[in-house]
Amino acid sequence: MDRRQRKTREAIFSAFTQLLSEKNLSRITVSDIITRADIGRATFYAHFETRDYLLKELCEELFCHIFDSMGENGENHKHIFECDAPRSAFLHLVQHIEKNDNHILDLLSCQNNEMFLGYFKTGLAKLIENQYETFDNIRSQKLPKDFWTNHIAATFVETIRWWIDNKMQESPQQITEYFLISINA
Repeated sequence: MDRRQRKTREAIFSAFTQLLSEKNLSRITVSDIITRADIGRATFYAHFETRDYLLKELCEELFCHIFDSMGENGENHKHIFECDAPRSAFLHLVQHIEKNDNHILDLLSCQNNEMFLGYFKTGLAKLIENQYETFDNIRSQKLPKDFWTNHIAATFVETIRWWIDNKMQESPQQITEYFLISINA
């Protein structure tokens, strides 16, 4: 992707995430996004097939950022999310949620979040598979690997929902510890 395309894509992400802070996902239209991003409709569709595909790409961008930060060049990682990445991928994810980077918290807590949660769980499954050595030694051999991965992803999502519902009183470190303890229980 050349610099111009990357800037346009970032403008679309920025417009979308700004709109998420103002209104519910179900009320955001492509027209709203292109008006806010100051681009044409054809430009939007050159990057994203639909608003829902934009939502999927936003989630993929988050997980791509996390995966890149786990690599050898973790200190140089950058996407639309920027940070100083901790060693724990799950703590890293929780820190982005706490900061509400690109309105990820708004997406997790909005009324019509089922589509986003589906994309989020898909990204979590990839993250879990990437970190599988952390979880495989505590998996009962009676449990199929895909069941175990789904269980861990669902537990993480519910941990985050609980944290949000309780006004995020715990630190990202503490809620990550709760999540890891609950998987080990």
